[in-house]
Amino acid sequence: MTRLLILFYTTYGTNHRMAECAEAAAREAGAEVRLRRVRETAPQEVIDGQDAWKAQLERMKDIPEAVPEDMEWASAYLVSAPTRFSSMPSQMQTFFDTLGPLWQKGAMANKPASGMTSTQSAHGGQETTLMHLHATFIHWGCIVTAPGYTDDVMFELGNPYGATAIAGEVSDTVKGAIEHQTRRMIEIAEKLAA
Repeated sequence: MTRLLILFYTTYGTNHRMAECAEAAAREAGAEVRLRRVRETAPQEVIDGQDAWKAQLERMKDIPEAVPEDMEWASAYLVSAPTRFSSMPSQMQTFFDTLGPLWQKGAMANKPASGMTSTQSAHGGQETTLMHLHATFIHWGCIVTAPGYTDDVMFELGNPYGATAIAGEVSDTVKGAIEHQTRRMIEIAEKLAA
């Protein structure tokens, strides 16, 4: 059975919704799933100045924060993070920076990994963010499992690198892309484990 870690960071909730969609698809496909959020590192006074940010943190309070052991447990990774200036947010990068000991011993190597993202505007750095995630996966020795144009929904979405959304708009097309990407990852993980 595939052990899928769905790792996400979100400020206002879009990537949380994307991660939950992937979680439902993975469970339906028979995977064992851990949904984990990346710890918030922004100063509390900044968060307190934005009601939507505070409300999102409250909505996620029961979701465990990711720890390196989650990466070791998983046999596949699906990472969802918003775009910050065409890359991942510092919170995600900070978590990745704690994984050096796992990387050095090869604990993340040979595992399928895929990414999802959202932006404030159409495109707005989506592809670049996904390529940054892919570069990280490559350094870990993972097998990048982008969805490509392997289903009609990916042509409709228009992005072969991973599911993407505009902030606050997790449309039916985006949900379909997430479901396809998740199922494809699990299929590949099962083939690698066989």
